[in-house]
Order: sequence, then structure tokens, then C-alpha cells
Amino acid sequence: MELDVRMDNDSLSIPIDNPFHMDTDSIVEKIGHFAASNGTRLDGLDIKGLLPKMVRGIVGCEGGCPSNALEFVSSGFGKFELAYVEGGILTARAVTENGKVLNIKMFPDF
Repeated sequence: MELDVRMDNDSLSIPIDNPFHMDTDSIVEKIGHFAASNGTRLDGLDIKGLLPKMVRGIVGCEGGCPSNALEFVSSGFGKFELAYVEGGILTARAVTENGKVLNIKMFPDF
């Protein structure tokens, strides 16, 4: 899987080798540093909670539960505006406290 994070004209690409055992804390830290380099903080945005739900929406659970991106998008998550893009891509968009737009895309490996 691949995680693409964008803010303004900058982007950060984070490969996720094993989505079922991803190092969520490390990924959240990288996204936090990326946001800081763009002059914003991610206070109030639950990225740590969002990422595992995006994984389950795309590839399901390790134990075999079915993925259901459309249900995840319709139920929403916190301050994020979610969307499903054809090809199995999930996107999450949120506005930071100082008005910058954070876009997160998760791409499946299939």
C-alpha cells in the first residue's frame, strides 16, 4: 500500500509494507513533521484513528473480514471528509486549525 499526503503544493509518500501490522505511530509522526514543515499542526485531527480504518476500508481485516470502503465513507470519520475513488483508493480531506487543507490518499497494492 502507499499513503500519499498533500498540503499546499508539497507531498509526502509513505510506503506501507504490511498494512495489517503498520507502525501507525511512526506514520503519524511523519505526517506531523510534514505538517509542521508546512507551517501547521494537526491538533484535533485523529490521524492515528483514521489510518487503520482506511486500511480496513480498502483491504479488510487480517482475519478475513471483507473490506467496505463505501460504508466507511458513508459513515464518515471525525473532521475528515472521506471519498472513495475508482480503483480502490480512499481519500480523506480535512482543514487544519489555521486553515490549511490536508489531503490523505491510500492506494491499494492490487
